Amino acid sequence: MISITQFQKVGVGFMGFGLFFLLFGVLLYFDSVLLAFGNILFLAGLAMIIGLQRTFNFFFQRSKLRGSAFFLGGVALVLLRWPIVGMVIETYGFVQLFKTFFPVAFGFLGSLVNIPFLSSLFNKLAGSSSSMV
Repeated sequence: MISITQFQKVGVGFMGFGLFFLLFGVLLYFDSVLLAFGNILFLAGLAMIIGLQRTFNFFFQRSKLRGSAFFLGGVALVLLRWPIVGMVIETYGFVQLFKTFFPVAFGFLGSLVNIPFLSSLFNKLAGSSSSMV
């Protein structure tokens, strides 16, 4: 069993509040203060959960430099009060950073959801076959 430290639990709370503020920042017509606060909390929570060294290594891998530049550039634009442009650039960077994880997530959702249409859609997005054999 994996033990979670108190520091990591606080990091999960920071990430949760960061996502909360990002959601409401978008819902309230891209409020720059909420988006900036959400970005800061999200990145701080990520650093607290996996550690500073792993966070640095994740963002600055050679294969992920383009996605990291767009993501962190979008965060910087949000902090400089350009919320719509910053969020568009940040979203593109997020997709570039996690594009290898999306098929795994869609495959998991396809196996988790037992609704015929949704499970076939998630399996199609994951790239797996729907064969029972």
